[in-house]
Amino acid sequence: MTDSAERARQVLRAAGIPPGDLAHLRPLGGGTYNTVEELTLTDGGRYVLKTAPTAPGLSHERQLLISEADFYAAAAKAGVAAPRVVVLDGDTLLMTLCPGEPWDDTLTGPEVTDLRTELGRQLARLHEITGPGFGYPSGALGPLAPDWRTAFTTLYDAVLDDTRRYASWLPLPADDIARTARSAYDALDEVTVPSAVHFDLWQGNILVDRTTGTPRIGGLIDGERMFWGDPLADFVSLALLGDIRKDEALLAGYREAGGRAEFDRSATLRYALYRSYLYLIMLAETVPREFGEEDNRWRRERVAPELLGALGEIDATASAT
Repeated sequence: MTDSAERARQVLRAAGIPPGDLAHLRPLGGGTYNTVEELTLTDGGRYVLKTAPTAPGLSHERQLLISEADFYAAAAKAGVAAPRVVVLDGDTLLMTLCPGEPWDDTLTGPEVTDLRTELGRQLARLHEITGPGFGYPSGALGPLAPDWRTAFTTLYDAVLDDTRRYASWLPLPADDIARTARSAYDALDEVTVPSAVHFDLWQGNILVDRTTGTPRIGGLIDGERMFWGDPLADFVSLALLGDIRKDEALLAGYREAGGRAEFDRSATLRYALYRSYLYLIMLAETVPREFGEEDNRWRRERVAPELLGALGEIDATASAT
């Protein structure tokens, strides 16, 4: 009996499912942090089991499954396609399996437009769900904060501290990055409602279901990076290494469903700040994750320029009269 099979049976037991019903277990690829496995039961039921790692990570990467469970609860309230939590048991999370495969480049132009529009509608509904405070539900960086500025500056300082602690390569000294970021912090005060934010909606975490013939959103998965905060932050990963302001279909769907996506001075500063935060994470994690030289080179060549671009937009916008 393998360790993973025994762990799966223990989680099934905690969920009230007879452990003897486990018929098959297989690892699922695509994840970059947790261990993810698909469980098939004797009656054909299928579930996903996620297990937290024991290896060191970034400061906010503790108790991530708590945040993921909170994301799926928020998605359920919003009627957004996502897994449903079966049981959270210590460092394991059992959830339902969503239909579909990760978004890829085989979709036609019209299919992409329709899916991006629907994704925008679902995102707007998700952002209507609010939490009890601002920050990561996991408590990894402390309790939820009463205001967004306190929460986000804590997040930002933590990842900068991670780059110092791990001596991660950055295109600028961490102190210089912090100085630029601070010039945008006043804009954070405009965010007064803690909305559900996935913050990791790159294509690999968006499932596309083609079983009905017409592609549709099958589920938003891997919600472990979720926090309560500014809805604008979700636009960063949705346009990873790009600019959401060019995604007319998604923004149209978002606005159609009641979402606010107007890039005034404050929103421009915040969007640039959130981009710099994500790209800092992508550079900071190279050391604890022990990425190979090819991955590290890609991050220096593709991620670092985007970080510099976001910081440059903060400089230009903050200094404009």
